[in-house]
Amino acid sequence: MANLLKDVTLNDSQPKTLLLKKHIEYIAAYGTNKDEYEYCMTEYLRMSGMYWGLTAMSLMNSLAQMDRQQVVSFLKQCVDDSGGISASVGHDPHLLYTLSAVQIACLLDCVDVLPVDKLVSYVVSLQQPDGSFVGDKWGEVDSRFSFCAVNCLSLLGRLDAIDVEKAVEFVLSCRNFDGGFGSRPGSESHAGLIYCSVGFLSITGKLESIDGDLLGWWLSERQLPSGGLNGRPEKLPDVCYSWWVLASLTMLGRLHWVHKQSLQQFILACQDAETGGFSDRPGDMPDPFHTLFGVAALSLLGNTELAQVNPTYCMPQSVIDRLGLRPQQLVV
Repeated sequence: MANLLKDVTLNDSQPKTLLLKKHIEYIAAYGTNKDEYEYCMTEYLRMSGMYWGLTAMSLMNSLAQMDRQQVVSFLKQCVDDSGGISASVGHDPHLLYTLSAVQIACLLDCVDVLPVDKLVSYVVSLQQPDGSFVGDKWGEVDSRFSFCAVNCLSLLGRLDAIDVEKAVEFVLSCRNFDGGFGSRPGSESHAGLIYCSVGFLSITGKLESIDGDLLGWWLSERQLPSGGLNGRPEKLPDVCYSWWVLASLTMLGRLHWVHKQSLQQFILACQDAETGGFSDRPGDMPDPFHTLFGVAALSLLGNTELAQVNPTYCMPQSVIDRLGLRPQQLVV
C-alpha cells in the first residue's frame, strides 16, 4: 500500500539558523505601506495582527522600534460604546479583538487607556447560562472564546467577575475520548482548540482535571518525520502548530515528549531568507501570524537569542511577571 502520510521534505538550501535581524526588519516594515493589497485585505483582523507583530518584536527584544503612540491611538479608536473592542475602526466589537487589545495594552504598559470597567462588563455579558462564552452579539459559542474571556480578565486582574466554576464545566464538557478538546461538546479534537482549553485550565488552576499522559500522547503524535507538527491526524505540518502543541505540552509538563532538534530544524526552514518572516511551511509566503508563532516556539525550545515566552499567555514572561500572574503548570 502506498504511504499516504502527508508531510513536507526539507533540503539543504533552507535556513538552518535564526535570521533574527531579517525578522525584526520584516515586522518593523509590515503595514507601513497602507495601499498594499495585503494590508487592505486584512483590515478585518488588524487588532490581532498588531498583537502578533508587537509580541514578536518583544520576544526579539526590539519592541522599542515600534511606534507606541500610534498603537495607543489605534487602541482608543477601536473601543466600542459597549466596552468591547473591534478589529479595526468602524468594525463591530468581538471577544477575540478585545483580548488582542488587552494583550497589546499589557505589552506597552498602557492599560489605563482602556475603559477597563466597561470592558470587563462586556466580557461578562458574553457568558451563557451553561458557562460557555459567545464571541459577540451574534451568538457563536466556541471554547476559544472561553479562553479569550479568562485570558483577558486575568490580565486585568478581574477573573472573579465571571462564573469561573460554570466556565470550567463547559470547557471540560468539550473533552473527547482521545484526551483532546474540540470547539464544543462532541466536536473533533484539534491542536489549536487543545491549546485554548489547556490554557484556560492553566489560568483557572484546574489542569489536574486533564489526563496529562493521554493528552500528551495525542499531542506528541502530531510530530511528523520532517520534524514539523500538524494540528490533527493526516494534515500537513504548519509552523503555527509548533506553538499550539509545544505550549500545551509545556503547560502539561511534557515538552520533552517531542523531538526538539528536528522540530527546530523544521521551524528554521520556514524562514524567508530574502524578506524575513516565517511561513506556514518551507517555501510559502511569510506573514506576521506565522512569524510570531515561529519565534514563540523557538523561545519555548530554549533559543537564547530570544526573550522567554510564557506558554499560557503567548506573551513575554517578563510581562507576565510584571502583572504578578502565576498560571498553573503541571510537574511530571
